[in-house]
Amino acid sequence: MVKTVITQSTWKGDMRVEGLANNHTLIIDQPSNMGGSDAGPNPLEYLLVALGSCLGTVAAIVARQEHIKLEGFSIEIEGDYDLDFLMGKTTDGEGGFLEIRQKVSIDADLDEDEKSAFFEKVHARCPVSGSLLNQTRITTEIQ
Repeated sequence: MVKTVITQSTWKGDMRVEGLANNHTLIIDQPSNMGGSDAGPNPLEYLLVALGSCLGTVAAIVARQEHIKLEGFSIEIEGDYDLDFLMGKTTDGEGGFLEIRQKVSIDADLDEDEKSAFFEKVHARCPVSGSLLNQTRITTEIQ
């Protein structure tokens, strides 16, 4: 079954964007040294939070389905990107993360191999992980 997710993002001046997802409003901004007012996380931070929160949600789903008593799940994620490319100082490079690194902590009655196998299932089923790894096609309609 395919489900469609719809969001709306609207530029509000300077570096501020308001995102709408269901009945939630998200504030996206840049730090002051990037021309923003630091009213919220920047888009790259939201992407990493989306990845971590998706993995956490899928961990809860997998644990429930496999009757694993999950006491805790946390993930620290960091990513590197080319600031010079983003700012237009060079055309050499790429506009995405060059690398994303994850440090995962799983609190459950599982040994290290079982934790690794559990996380592989979680990672394989996470839609955000899949979108990043599979280079999801993006189509655009200009209005």
